[in-house]
Amino acid sequence: MSLQGKVALVTGAASGIGKECALTMSRQGAILVIADLNQAASELVVQEIVKAGGQAMAVTMDVTNEDAVNAGIEQAVNKFGSIDVLVSNAGIQIVNPIEDYLFSDWKKMLAIHLDGAFLTTKAAIKHMYAGGKGGSIIYMGSVHSHEASKLKSAYVTAKHGLLGLARVVAKEGGSRGVRANVVCPGFVRTPLVEKQIPEQAAALGISEADVVKNVMLKETVDGEFTTVADVANTVAFLAGFDTNAITGQSVVVSHGWYMQ
Repeated sequence: MSLQGKVALVTGAASGIGKECALTMSRQGAILVIADLNQAASELVVQEIVKAGGQAMAVTMDVTNEDAVNAGIEQAVNKFGSIDVLVSNAGIQIVNPIEDYLFSDWKKMLAIHLDGAFLTTKAAIKHMYAGGKGGSIIYMGSVHSHEASKLKSAYVTAKHGLLGLARVVAKEGGSRGVRANVVCPGFVRTPLVEKQIPEQAAALGISEADVVKNVMLKETVDGEFTTVADVANTVAFLAGFDTNAITGQSVVVSHGWYMQ
């Protein structure tokens, strides 16, 4: 289960969970492609990896744009020769009651989470097949791939959808050594989650402390947030696990919030 010399492309890798996934896999010997809309932040991640003795490059990628996705994948393959690992991590959050949820926001959420996962998979899997070595595709799901919460109609729909996509990719890719799995974190205290705390407090009419204690962490066994390291270590494990023994699965990383 080695990542040594494997080329791993991570979307949304300029910050948060994606950045930690990239740094963790780099420490384990992977060659990283930092794919993000924020080119300046991506370059800083590349510099951090190179300074630590690793190899990396940055590509500007809007995961909802097929041409941009294809171009980014081709850049990576041209430079490093292959794509062995794809981590589809790019995502955003928009919360609102369903009666107030803008259709434009609904479409934006599904485009980034689902279209992005589909487009990057379609582009990367061709190279995994062509290389004859197989590969690992990891989708960043959520506990909301299995559960539901108020105010998150689009997010929950998208994260549920990733389970279906992963299972199809696992079945289609299995004979050629391509595995697909979904990592499902609980609440991780990233800027994305920090932004939700006051939004949910206002929408639910409760304090921010109550959002954390009684909404976000209520169902955990210890009242603790999942960490970016928890998630990144799980991603790295799946990226390096090179048989079909684990494929088409969801791995929940949530301090016991959801138990399969």
